[in-house]
Amino acid sequence: MRYKLLGKSGLRVSEVCLGTMTFGETWGWGASREESRRIFDGYISAGGNFIDTAVNYTDGAAETLLGEFLSGQREAFVLATKYSLTTPDAKNPNSGGNSRKNMVQSLERSLKRLQTEYVDLFYLHAWDYLTPVEEVMRGLDDLVRAGKVLYVGISDTPDWIIAEANTLAELRGWSRFVAVQAPYSLLNRSLDWAILPMAKHWEMAVLPWGILESGILTGKFLDKVKDPTRVNPAELKLSEKSLEIVQVVKAISQETGRSMAQVAINWVRQQQSRALFIPLLGTRSVAQFEDNLAALEWELTAEQLSHLDEVSKMQLGFPHNFLEGNPYLFGATFDQIDTH
Repeated sequence: MRYKLLGKSGLRVSEVCLGTMTFGETWGWGASREESRRIFDGYISAGGNFIDTAVNYTDGAAETLLGEFLSGQREAFVLATKYSLTTPDAKNPNSGGNSRKNMVQSLERSLKRLQTEYVDLFYLHAWDYLTPVEEVMRGLDDLVRAGKVLYVGISDTPDWIIAEANTLAELRGWSRFVAVQAPYSLLNRSLDWAILPMAKHWEMAVLPWGILESGILTGKFLDKVKDPTRVNPAELKLSEKSLEIVQVVKAISQETGRSMAQVAINWVRQQQSRALFIPLLGTRSVAQFEDNLAALEWELTAEQLSHLDEVSKMQLGFPHNFLEGNPYLFGATFDQIDTH
């Protein structure tokens, strides 16, 4: 395991992060306590130190299990959790959302479950389009100053909100976001349009989730699925482009003798020119985890990367196609300007 700095910070984290949304069987498709423990032990045995969870994962079971697993060795880990989300049938209007009230209540709940006095990284989980940005950033900074949170991040939020939040934080001397979580995969490259350029501009680490698209990129839906899954196979309808991408992943898998999952993970892992990627690995079994982690043992060739880029690329449109390489911006000196 190699380590990276978490965005614009001095915090050293593993090159892949252990996701724990699968810890606990409350939602019907997760891992048992025993299997979760084996996944956790396998990750730390490989040198992993970066663990991600959330107050709502498996209705609190994930945090409770992590608190148990981390007992006696908490300081060795970079622990991240999130606030914002609640259960769909929640009757308390303040039990979810981005408000300071839910922020503080959620963090206190997480700290008790995790059996710790602080979390290393605290994320806003999803933007609610209701809470003022100033309230969020001042609230998070207060938690940092209180010592209950060391760094702050944001997840599943529009790029313009994140940019406003970081600008406000820097102007006011508050803690700014050092990391962003969002879905990214060969089947979903929508981050290319704005989130990735924004993250690179602000020197934020990007923790992509859904890199295997709920197992679609592992090829398991090409056959009949027997085990419980997040995606209902009967409702799964892939577009022609998606099927083409899956087939290219399968071909490279056969060519390399590596699993389709590893091919899909390495495509994301090797996109460092687009952003500082730290992929989230979330699995339901030790076998899946060990296979995913083995992606660190090898890399795709330039030709394989190019093939995957080509089959999965999206048309970015304006302003990308208007500004990049525009001769009216650089004139005849374009090739003489060092852009790095």
